[in-house]
Amino acid sequence: MTDALSEEVTDEIRRLKWMWWAALLEGGTLILLVCVAVPLKHLAGYPVATSIMGPIHGIAFLLYIWLLTRSSTEGGWQGIETFKLFIMATIPFGVLFSERSFRNRIERLALKG
Repeated sequence: MTDALSEEVTDEIRRLKWMWWAALLEGGTLILLVCVAVPLKHLAGYPVATSIMGPIHGIAFLLYIWLLTRSSTEGGWQGIETFKLFIMATIPFGVLFSERSFRNRIERLALKG
């Protein structure tokens, strides 16, 4: 019974680590888009910056949302927790708050398993 529990906990920790990396990727691309590409477009007249960074961020965001949806349904997360992580993905530097949630959840699971 404990092997099954520890395997389940290990899988959940693995999913959370993927989520953590996806959140960092999504947050990093959002920061680059908002703080670098958009000012380059509007202040320097360099619109290609948003043409490049926009799709990269879009793909990172979709990956994050897919992993968030998958983790919340498979891991039995509460709706408010999923909603909070979604909102943090839409705010520049919100990834810093998401990172804390992932770290705390991983630590709780590690103690459980």
